[in-house]
Amino acid sequence: MKILVTANMVPFMHGGASYHIAGVVRELQRAGHEVELLRLPFRFSPEKDIARAMEHAQSLDFIRPNGVTIDQVISLQFPGYGISHPDHRVWVMHQHRAVYELYDAAQATAELKQLRAQVIAFDNAALARANLVFANSRRVAARLRDFNRIEATPLYHPPADAESFRCEQALPYVFFPSRLETLKRQSLLIEAARHMHSPLKILLAGDGGQREVLARLIEQHDVGSRVALIGHVTETEKRAFYARALAVVFPAFDEDYGYITLEAMLSSKPVITCTDSGGPLEFVRDGETGWIEPPDAKALAQRLDWLAQHPRKAADAGVRSLEAYRAANISWRGVIEQLTQPL
Repeated sequence: MKILVTANMVPFMHGGASYHIAGVVRELQRAGHEVELLRLPFRFSPEKDIARAMEHAQSLDFIRPNGVTIDQVISLQFPGYGISHPDHRVWVMHQHRAVYELYDAAQATAELKQLRAQVIAFDNAALARANLVFANSRRVAARLRDFNRIEATPLYHPPADAESFRCEQALPYVFFPSRLETLKRQSLLIEAARHMHSPLKILLAGDGGQREVLARLIEQHDVGSRVALIGHVTETEKRAFYARALAVVFPAFDEDYGYITLEAMLSSKPVITCTDSGGPLEFVRDGETGWIEPPDAKALAQRLDWLAQHPRKAADAGVRSLEAYRAANISWRGVIEQLTQPL
């Protein structure tokens, strides 16, 4: 089949979404389909640019562009899922979160309030038109149900290069690779370091808009000997840090899916996450494959100190974590079969 995949393009901002998009295109091609990727430019502000992006997406008709018949369209992101096609499948990575679960009516500007109404109306109409709607996780599906009354099927996919992760003898550190941004809550780990008593180290990998803020917080709390901002790491380096970690910490707020959880499981490492972390809670079983703590610095510090004192229990939880990943049967083959299933 000729399949068009739609996604966003945000210049010089790369993360899990980039791997997801590339994976969909690659695996559709491996399944024998002709695939084109259409990336629509997107800006998170100002609000008027987001409204224009929705209007542009709605104006696009890919039934037979330039006389070429496109058999299916698979859309991954807002607002690309607003385009028109008679066989349109949507796999929602996440919606425009600023007007949904991150929306604060008390702090919202008049422009944001207006945009919220526009986006919700856009999503309700676009997703209701879609032939099939999938979600990146149960958490994303729950948001669609709660906010839009749209029922979506959760569809899990493996992280990039899943077969390359490995486990080695643990060293006394925990690892957290992610973009440095507020919702990922690296600051919570830095705060936790103030309350720790063990010599366990915290390695924070990645770059982002919060780097200077986090560096100042490390200095302010005088935890530079315990917390390291190691910056950007290559994929090879990232897998090596996973392999040697005692555990992986992922305390993000209301994550959509979270490759970090799956990458840790593939590395036979337990994951420490929080009660409000969203996607990771679909994989972490408290006390079995990791630990779920309240988003509180002292609670995280106590868990980290406990891990330092019980490395064997951490290793055992890591073994169970890999077993749980394998039992979940997460594969691209299953994803592609569901995305392209006959109507």
